[in-house]
Parts: sequence; C-alpha cells; structure tokens
Amino acid sequence: MRMLDLGLLRNFAVVARAGSISVASSQVGRTQSALSMQIQRLEALTGQPLLHRTGSGVRLTTAGEKLLAHAEALLARHDEILADMRGTGLKGSVSLGCPEDYATAFLPDLLRGFCAQHPDVELRMVCAPTSELRPLLHRRQIEMALVSLPDPDAGTALRREDFVWVASEAQPEILSQDSLPLALSAPMTLDYRAACAAMEAIGRRYRIAFASSSLAGLIAIARSGHAISVLTRMAVPPDLHIVLGGLPPLPAIGIALEFSASRPSPPAIALGEHIRAVLPTLGVAGGTV
Repeated sequence: MRMLDLGLLRNFAVVARAGSISVASSQVGRTQSALSMQIQRLEALTGQPLLHRTGSGVRLTTAGEKLLAHAEALLARHDEILADMRGTGLKGSVSLGCPEDYATAFLPDLLRGFCAQHPDVELRMVCAPTSELRPLLHRRQIEMALVSLPDPDAGTALRREDFVWVASEAQPEILSQDSLPLALSAPMTLDYRAACAAMEAIGRRYRIAFASSSLAGLIAIARSGHAISVLTRMAVPPDLHIVLGGLPPLPAIGIALEFSASRPSPPAIALGEHIRAVLPTLGVAGGTV
C-alpha cells in the first residue's frame, strides 16, 4: 500500500507557497535537485503532475492545488496533535500579507500582542497592495492577508477606514492650480480609483504627478508640497495635514481578513482570532492607540 510521507508533503507546501524551487530550497535547507526529486516522488505516488515549470518559477496544476489543500489540512492536524500530546504551546509558522499603510498603522499593536502570547510561532510578513495580495493567496504563497474592500459595510469587513486628502499644509497653495497635482498609488488600487472618481464627479481638473505603490514615496511627495495624496486616516503621519476644504469628499473602505485555505493551520487560526479581536478596537475610544 502506498503511503504519503509528511516530510514530502511539508516540503511540497513550501514549494507551492514560494512559487519557486530555488527559493523553497533555501527555506527547507535542501538542494534544488533534492527538492525536485521529492516533488517527482509525490507525483509518482499520486499519479498526477503537481507543478507547471515556467521561466520564472513553478505554479500548481489542478491536481497540485487539490493536493495542497489536503496537505495543509493534514499537516495542521499533525502539528496540533503533536503539540497537544507534548503539552507544549503553539508552534510553527504563519505568513501574513498586508498593505503598507495597514502595516504602518496597525501591525505594531497587532503583532506585539500575538507574539507575546505565542513566542514560538514564526511570523513571515509580505507588504503589498490588495491587488497583489489576492493572487498570492490564490497561489497559497501566503496563508492569510488583510485586504481592502470597496464596500465598508460588507459582512466580512472587520473595520471601516476613511480615505482622506493629505498635504504638507491644511490649505496648500497648489489647490489654486488649474490642474491639481496628485500623488496616488497604482491605478488598480482603491485610493487611486476613489481620488479620480471624486475629482471627475465635480469636474475638477487634475493630473497624476506621482504614482507609486510605496507608502513612503507617497508621504515623501506630500511632504514636499508638490502634490496632494490620498491615505487612510489611520496612516496619516503627524507632520502631514488632512485637507478638509476645497476638495470633494472621499469614500470609506472596509478591511477584511482572508485566508488561502478553507482549513488554515493552527498558527493561522490563532493569528486570525487575534486580529479579529484587536483590529476593530485600534485607535478608538477605550481601545489601543
């Protein structure tokens, strides 16, 4: 009777999340050839091709995605049973994706509490816009992510955040320019779309003077006084001003927590429960500042 080896499954899961055998080999401490042979053994056991090899790395086949779901559930249960029998605390690793502005505003308080409760859990972070995080979740390269929702009242939203116009002064001189210079994220992001829609709704001329997915870049150009940017309210640094007059109102968005697997690992479940409990309270009266 053929039996699946947990070590093979664990390394297969690492390869699937990394999207690259070379990257995964450094994570598991094996050579690329040894890791490739392990994948081939799994393919022989399952009778299915599990990976598509591409010039930039690997991606899962349909059979690979099915096996990954089973592998993650089996490995999570294995780790849970072992920890319970040994009477030890939660161990393992978890990967969390998060947009950069949420990382700046929320992660210090979120992670401080979680790491204090679970010191033996290794946490890996990926900072990227929601439009980049969702494909990473789909490919299971990260286990969970905080993502932005266009509807702040969506049932899955854990928190509501307002978009605000931000500049070096409360009433910057560039407001008088015929074509207002804006510093925005990439075109597929919610802040970019919200800013453009708000301007077009009132017929206000504008130009994209600076476009970047880097929060540091947007803040730097706003500080320079050469453009007005759009940030979530909680991400506005103390030396910048929210522009309240002379510009159209901006919408609010929702923040949700999404997972790559229907049955997350024990560390991912624990981090998810912590985020759901703490995130809504950050920066509100009686909550964490």
